[in-house]
Amino acid sequence: MARAVELAQGVRTLTSPNPWVGCVIVDVSGEVVGEGATARYGGPHAEAVALAKAAERARGATAYVTLEPCSHHGKTPPCADALIAAGVSNVIAAIVDPDAKVAGAGLRALERAGVAVSTGTLADVVSDQLRPYLVHRSTGRPYVVLKLAVTLDGRTAAPDGSSRWITGAAARRDVHRLRAESDAVLVGAGTVRLDDPELTVRDSEESAGELRQPLRVVLGHAPAGARVQPALELGGDLREVLDELGKRKVLQLLVEGGAEVAGRFHREGLVDRYVWYLAPMFLGGDDGRAVFAGPGAPTMEQAWRGRLISVRCLGGDLRVDVEP
Repeated sequence: MARAVELAQGVRTLTSPNPWVGCVIVDVSGEVVGEGATARYGGPHAEAVALAKAAERARGATAYVTLEPCSHHGKTPPCADALIAAGVSNVIAAIVDPDAKVAGAGLRALERAGVAVSTGTLADVVSDQLRPYLVHRSTGRPYVVLKLAVTLDGRTAAPDGSSRWITGAAARRDVHRLRAESDAVLVGAGTVRLDDPELTVRDSEESAGELRQPLRVVLGHAPAGARVQPALELGGDLREVLDELGKRKVLQLLVEGGAEVAGRFHREGLVDRYVWYLAPMFLGGDDGRAVFAGPGAPTMEQAWRGRLISVRCLGGDLRVDVEP
């Protein structure tokens, strides 16, 4: 299952709106005879890729898969049927698929065909890996990541609005990886007018031919000549914005600012993960741009406190991940 998780991670930026899934097939002697990961959207699922490599050696084998095999016809045939036809004897799935079209139906189909099934192996690891997919299928809304580059004294820009560059090259490359993992990137119209960002993936480990460019979303109206155009312009209630993006099959939304937009998402409790790129830099004074615009907690008792997920060095900077 650990190998299946590794295979899934390798296609993290390619498969959405399908989940990134890995599969490993082990024959009766304990030898790995086939492995695979979900192809780009519209292509074969992980189980089909692994079964094609295993061929006849799949008969009587055990399939380890990170997500319950699907049981319905979409752009590809049901994976549960493919496993049954191949003669697999056992299927070990890390987690059940919460999608209403699956939701245990794949496992039940396997059991009816006489295949032994079990779940729970590395379930915590896979649940974390597939968090955007699971949130989308469970709520209809995207998994929201709020990203900001911040100085040690908590500033995102100087008093004149300049913010390039707070962090170094390694942190900026990591941001592009984060964009590549996201289906949409959102900023406010004020950020578009001030910084004129492109919001594209330009610097990532994947080759240019493999990269998916995220949908660019602006809260409000972007100037006609802005580099972000064409963009989806949305406004109003943030929950309605998330509902709309969920309908557009956005699994992960990356919110990049500015302070007004970041403050709104934070105060309304709509952020699933905070990603802070922290630079060893001070602007000093009290006139730099704060992380969140608007009122903060009036007392320490009312301060927001999250859960630290990870801290990583990126060149001379830190990436700090926090969840509610």
